[in-house]
Amino acid sequence: MTTTTSPSASTGQHLLEQARQLLAAGDPVAASPLLLSARAEKDTMLAAHALIEQHGLSGSFRNMTGLDCTISGSDDIFGFFAGHPSSINPLRDYFADGWRTLAELMTVMERVGQPLVQSQHFLEFASGHGRFTRHLVKLLGADKVTVSDVVPDAVEFATRTFGVDGFLSASVPEDLAAPRSYDTVFVLSLFSHLPRSTWARWLKALYEVVAPGGVLVFSTHGIKAANFDRVPLDDEGFFFASSSESHAIDANEYGTAFTTEAFVRARIAETVGADKLEYFAPVQFWNHQDVYVLRKPL
Repeated sequence: MTTTTSPSASTGQHLLEQARQLLAAGDPVAASPLLLSARAEKDTMLAAHALIEQHGLSGSFRNMTGLDCTISGSDDIFGFFAGHPSSINPLRDYFADGWRTLAELMTVMERVGQPLVQSQHFLEFASGHGRFTRHLVKLLGADKVTVSDVVPDAVEFATRTFGVDGFLSASVPEDLAAPRSYDTVFVLSLFSHLPRSTWARWLKALYEVVAPGGVLVFSTHGIKAANFDRVPLDDEGFFFASSSESHAIDANEYGTAFTTEAFVRARIAETVGADKLEYFAPVQFWNHQDVYVLRKPL
């Protein structure tokens, strides 16, 4: 077999090129073990994964899960797993984490008497590149799901890959222009990244797109996360650092934030009213993020 890779190419790149030639020659059976080996190499993991999924080869996550398992090369959350020392299998960890989020959200929705499967208009806000979206689509169907993110590529990827509706978010909360209201607005790990200047403003803006009788579900870095990272909370119970896993958003706009329950309750009271808080649970998501559920009256 003739290879076009340079002599300085990595092991993964050699394997990937050989597999591509076999696929072009119509021999996916021979290409399959080469792609599995290339997928185990850090520098060719995503490229090999894409070909395995595209051709439905042995080891395809789609074949195991029934999900569209396409991953964007711009996905910062996948990049987080790929670069984390505790992640032995970043692909499996990435997909499993999306599934865990779905299970944890289903538990929350049962607690507030609004089963997730009954949602007719679901908005996933700050949705990223689909770590959770693909699982939600399998449960609800693409026609019931809308995504929104401030990163244009994330919205474009999700709408094209998963068939959901989507709209671009805004840097300024007051500029948010949602096309409709939603019975469920889910905001996972946005408030764990917001600076003090926009924290309450985003809470107000997102509550406004909840339909009457619907809920806003959002998570925060609470006291467990603050203690674990040993951050110095201020007198209000807040801390912000201008750094995060995102490479696409200004760190001063999207960094890392920690909040006490008292801080969050105070912001709820001053923006939409304390009586709108229907449910709170510490460390509900990922064993380190608290969850709050606000209900909009009928």
